[in-house]
Amino acid sequence: MARINLLPWREQLREERKQRFIVSLVGVLVLGAGIIFLGGQYLEGAIEQQSARNDFIKKEIAVLDARIKEINELKARRQQLIERMKVIQDLQGNRPIIGHVFDQLVRTLQDGVYFTELKMSGKTIAISGAAESNSRVSNLMRNMAASEWLTAPNLAEVKAVTAGAIDQANVFKLTVQQTRPGDDASEEVQGSTASKPAASKGRAKK
Repeated sequence: MARINLLPWREQLREERKQRFIVSLVGVLVLGAGIIFLGGQYLEGAIEQQSARNDFIKKEIAVLDARIKEINELKARRQQLIERMKVIQDLQGNRPIIGHVFDQLVRTLQDGVYFTELKMSGKTIAISGAAESNSRVSNLMRNMAASEWLTAPNLAEVKAVTAGAIDQANVFKLTVQQTRPGDDASEEVQGSTASKPAASKGRAKK
């Protein structure tokens, strides 16, 4: 009976399988390394692209900030010009009024009374002066109250100052409001028109 030795064939088959496995393993490693490399390249490119976008956005934001700053500066200049124009218009409109007010201040002065300082803030006029007696200060305030361009005189301070053995003066400070002829009449008309609807409502309720 013939005997067949299968060991060399099995060894050869085992070696072939081993080589195939090694080749497959190397191929998988190479493929995995390629995939990792390509993935890294893709991610790096995406990061660079996103960085470029971020830089572009930052530049555009800087440009917009500069434009916003310019717009705010232009708005501030516009507001300043508007305020200056308003002041100029008010001065031009109040020029004749101020002339009348100073004329009335001069007319209200009596002998023995003089002003040392005048300050005007809005419609309030602060006056400092001196008079020979308290009665002259009272007359001054009455003259101011009777004026068409002055109203509501208010005495803030009055005191006697002795300059020598004979001379004596009363130093005073007062405020008065600047007004115009017709302002009181317009206020009375507005008050009467406001009271008429109220009266009509009361009659309707009855």
